[in-house]
Amino acid sequence: MTLLLPRRRLLAGTAALPLPGLLGTAAAQAPRPNGWPDRPVRIIVPFPPGGSNDTVARILQPRLQEILGRPIVVDNRGGASGSVGANEAQRSPPDGYTWILVNDTLAANDTLLSLPYKATENFSYATVVGTCPYAFVTQPGAPWRSFADVVTAARAAPGSLNYATTGAGSLAHIATVLLAQQRDIRLTHVPYRGGGPALQDVLAGHVPLFMSNIVILLQHLRAGTLRALGVTTAEPSRFLAGVPTFAEQGFPGFSALTYWALLGPGGIPEPIVAAMQQAVALTLQDPNVKARMEEQGADIRASSPADTAAFIRAEAARWGAVIRDNNIKVET
Repeated sequence: MTLLLPRRRLLAGTAALPLPGLLGTAAAQAPRPNGWPDRPVRIIVPFPPGGSNDTVARILQPRLQEILGRPIVVDNRGGASGSVGANEAQRSPPDGYTWILVNDTLAANDTLLSLPYKATENFSYATVVGTCPYAFVTQPGAPWRSFADVVTAARAAPGSLNYATTGAGSLAHIATVLLAQQRDIRLTHVPYRGGGPALQDVLAGHVPLFMSNIVILLQHLRAGTLRALGVTTAEPSRFLAGVPTFAEQGFPGFSALTYWALLGPGGIPEPIVAAMQQAVALTLQDPNVKARMEEQGADIRASSPADTAAFIRAEAARWGAVIRDNNIKVET
C-alpha cells in the first residue's frame, strides 16, 4: 500500500478525552447482568503478537478474568491496518462474549479505507484503557542524534532513509509523513502488519528508523538497544526523560498520542457494556496491573461508555479532517 500526501499542514493537538471515569469509584465487584458472563470471553487483538495492543491485552487478561470469573481468550487477528480484526468483531453476535482492543488506526481507517463498517457507528463502546506517546527511534550505532540529523541525511540522499511503522495509514505513518513534509524531505516508508514484526526488523538493523508508541519501545530505550530522536507529546514525556519533543525541535503544536479502547459489536445490551467497563476499571485499579501498564509507558484510563463513544467519534472526525486536508490516500 502506498500513502500519497501533498504538503499541506502539520498535525497538531490530540482530541480531548473526557475521563470523569470510574477508576476510583468502581464497585468492589462488577455487576453480572442476566448471568453474564457464563462462558469464556474473547478479546480480539487486531494485530500480531508482540505489538502494543497485544501487550496491553495480556497485562489486563489475568486480573480481568479473575474479576469476571471466566477465562479471557486473547485472539490475535492481524491484517489490513487492524481492519481484519475489527471486521471480525463487528460481525460477531452482540452478546458480550466478543470484544476488541482497538487503537488509533480504527478511527483513521474510517476515512482511509473502504470498509463494511464505521468506527463511529458499528460498535459498542466500553472504555478507553490507556494512552501513550509515539517516539521516533533508531539503532544506537546510527549516526543521527536528533531529527535534524535525519533531515540533513535525507536532503543529501532523498528517499534513501527507510522508516518502519505498524502499517500504511497508521497514525505513526501519517505523523512521520507530516514531519517530513514540514522539512521538505522524503523518507521511504516500510509498513508492517504490526509493531512486533516491525520491532524485530528494526532491532536486527534491517530498517534504520522506526516511529512507534513507547509501549513497544520503552524497554529497548532503557536498555540502550534503541535511541529516541523525538517524542510526540506536546510537553516532555515523564517516561522518556531527556528526549526532546518535536515541538521543541521546531514543530510548534505537534502532538500525536495513541490509545487503546475496548469495543464490542454494535447492539450489546447496555447493562453488559457497563459491566465490562466496570470490570476493566477494577482491573486497572489493581496495583500490579497499574504498575505494569506504567512500566510500559502507558497512562491508564477508565472512561465511561458514553465518554468512550464520544472520544472515538471525535478522533474519527479529527483524523478524517487531517486525511482529507492533506489528500492522504492508501492505495492497494
